[in-house]
Amino acid sequence: MAMPGMYVSPEQLMQDRADYARKGISRGRSLAAVEYRGGIALVAENASSTLRKVSEIYDRIAFGGVGRYNEFDQLRIAGVRHAELKGYQYSREDVDARSLANQYAQMLGQIFTHEMKPMEVEIVVAEIDSSGTPELYRIQYDGTVVDEQHWCCIGGDADAVLGRLNDGWSADLDRDDAVRLAVSALAGPERSLAAEDLEVAVLSPGSGRRCFKRLEDNETETLLA
Repeated sequence: MAMPGMYVSPEQLMQDRADYARKGISRGRSLAAVEYRGGIALVAENASSTLRKVSEIYDRIAFGGVGRYNEFDQLRIAGVRHAELKGYQYSREDVDARSLANQYAQMLGQIFTHEMKPMEVEIVVAEIDSSGTPELYRIQYDGTVVDEQHWCCIGGDADAVLGRLNDGWSADLDRDDAVRLAVSALAGPERSLAAEDLEVAVLSPGSGRRCFKRLEDNETETLLA
């Protein structure tokens, strides 16, 4: 990145910031989100039992982040506060993933454009409504929002993981199939991932008003077996 006081063109400055952010994000492990019949599975390669990449934001909304933990955790907390305030002022039904994704996009875009150092993060916001219709939004380090269909992957070697998800996804997947597909896509042909290497959560309307459910290691181990 350019040093203060030195002139660089705006195009070069933005390119330097983008390269810096992408390098930081690519060093982390990947996270995959896969839609299945009536829900969304979020699977991250994460050996830590305390530093979470996947979290609940609100009743029907989940959050996933990769990159610098302290930075995407700040975004998670900001999302929780935004959702709680909107739900309190209006109604719980007014809190949705699209408005939250737009809020994140404004925050990241502002930081990318005006701050010296961009956030080294990429995030996913997922929502499931009461009928089981899923929504997936991917927000990049510069505030770009992508409305994803069926699956998405952020961090690490995302392009290779996306190729494997594309090859394996079908509309009739159930929850267990979706988790297994995500795990095999993250691992690739040359590795295997055990339950303790993973963080797994699902969004499903069958879980009651709060649709987010985190799978424990023994549940994931049984599912993968």
